[in-house]
Amino acid sequence: MKRKAIFIAFVLFTCAGQFLFAQEEAAAEQGSGSAIKYIAAAIAVGIACIGGGLAVGQIGAAAMGAMSENAELSGKAMPFVGLAEGICLWGFLVGLLILIL
Repeated sequence: MKRKAIFIAFVLFTCAGQFLFAQEEAAAEQGSGSAIKYIAAAIAVGIACIGGGLAVGQIGAAAMGAMSENAELSGKAMPFVGLAEGICLWGFLVGLLILIL
C-alpha cells in the first residue's frame, strides 16, 4: 500500500512539473508588462479599501454617537455607510478593468 502511494505521488508530481514549466514559459513570453498590471490593480484595490475603511470608521463612530442620543437616527445613517463601502467596490472594479484591458 505504501509503495502504491509513493508511486502515485511520483506520477502526480512528474505530471504537475510539466504544467509548472509550461506556465513559466508562458510568463516569460508575456514579459514584465503583465507584472505592472498586477501591481497597478493591487494598488488601486488597496488604496480604495483603505479609504473605504477609514470612511466607514468615521461614519460608524458618528452614527453610533447620534444613535446614543436618538435611536430613531439609525435608519438614516445606514445609507452613508453603504456609500462609504461603495468606494471599495469601485476600487475593485478599477482593478478588474486594469487586469482585463
